[in-house]
Amino acid sequence: MTALIILTLLAVAVVVVLAKSIQIVPQARAGIVERFGKYRTTLNAGLNVITPFVDKVSFKIDLREQVVSFPPQPVITEDNLVVSIDTVIYFQVTNPIAATYEISNYIQAIEQLTMTTLRNIIGGMTLEQTLTSRDEINTKLRGVLDEATGKWGIRVNRVELKGVDPPPSIKDSMEKQMRADRDKRAAILQAEGSRQAAILEAEGEKQSQILRAEGDREAQILSAQAKRESQILTAQGEAQAISTVFQAIHDGQPDQSLLAYQYLQMLPEIAQGDANKLWIIPSEVGDALKGLGAAVGQIPAAVDGPRKRVSYDEAPVDEVMEPDLTEAHRAVDEALEAAKAAATPETPHGRSALQAAATGEEPAEGWEDDTTQLWEDPPRTEG
Repeated sequence: MTALIILTLLAVAVVVVLAKSIQIVPQARAGIVERFGKYRTTLNAGLNVITPFVDKVSFKIDLREQVVSFPPQPVITEDNLVVSIDTVIYFQVTNPIAATYEISNYIQAIEQLTMTTLRNIIGGMTLEQTLTSRDEINTKLRGVLDEATGKWGIRVNRVELKGVDPPPSIKDSMEKQMRADRDKRAAILQAEGSRQAAILEAEGEKQSQILRAEGDREAQILSAQAKRESQILTAQGEAQAISTVFQAIHDGQPDQSLLAYQYLQMLPEIAQGDANKLWIIPSEVGDALKGLGAAVGQIPAAVDGPRKRVSYDEAPVDEVMEPDLTEAHRAVDEALEAAKAAATPETPHGRSALQAAATGEEPAEGWEDDTTQLWEDPPRTEG
C-alpha cells in the first residue's frame, strides 16, 4: 500500500515536471524566458523545453501587425481653431526583447507619442490645410513615430487620420460656404449653357439666313434668266412679226392714199376713253385729208361730172380740162365728219354738234361755237 502511494506521488511529480519543462508557443508569437528574474532566452513558435522550477516564461509577445485606434484628441490649428482628431496606428513588433525590456507599455507610449507629434504638425497648419492635407500629415506622423519606436523594437507601418472634426460653428460656416460655392458654380454652368445655347442658336439662324439668301439669289437668277429668255423669245417673235408685216407692206407697195385712209381709221380709236374731255386734231390730219382728197380726185370713178372742152386757142391753160370733183370732195367731207364725230367725246353738256350731225340728232347747247372754232373746214382748192 505504501509502495503504491509512493508510485503515485512519483507519477504526479513527473507530470508536473514535464508540464513545467515543455512549453508550446503559437505561430507568430515569441516567449521571453527568465531564470531567477533575469533574461535567459526567447522561445520561438513550436515545442520548447526549459528547466522546470528554474526557467520561467515571463512574457509572450505577439509578432503580428497590430491596429490601435486612439480616441479623438483636441488639436489647435495655426488659425486658432480647435479640431478633434482621432487616429489609427498600424505597427508590428520586430524585436520582442526590446519591446519587453526597453518600454514598459509600448501601446500607451505609441498613443502619447502620436498625440504630441500630431499637435506639433497640426499647429503649423491652417484649418483648410488640415482638411486637405491628410496625406502630408500621415507621412510626417509616420516618420516621427517610426524613428522614436525603432529602439523599442517596434515598426510603425501606417498612420491614418480617421476623422478631423471642426467646431459646430465652423461646420455651419463651411456648409454655407460650400452651398454658396455650389450655387455659384451652378449659376456659372447655367450661364455657360445659356451662352452656348445662344451661340448655337445664332449660328443656326446665321446659317439659315445664309441658305435662305442663297436660295433667294438662285431663285432671282433663275427668274431673271427665265425672264430674259422670255423677253428674247418675245423680242424675236415681235421682230419676226414686224419683219413679216414690213415685208408684206413692202410687197403691197402702199401709196399715200392708203396711209391717209389708215390714219383716218385710227382716229376713232384714239378718241375712245371715258376720261377724254377735249381732243385736238394734229396738223398731220389735214395733210392726210389732202392726200386722201388728192387720191380720191385721181380716181376716175369719182369723176362723174361733165368735162368742158375748150379750144386751146380760146381758153386759158387752167380751163383746158376741168373735171367735176364734187363727188370726191363730198366723200372726203363725209369721212372727215365721221372722224370728227367719233373723235369728239361726250361732256357734261351733252353731245357735240359734230356727233349730233353724225347721228342725225340735235346738238346740245353751248356746242355750236366750239364746234365751229375747233372744226373749221380747210379751204378747198379747185382743180
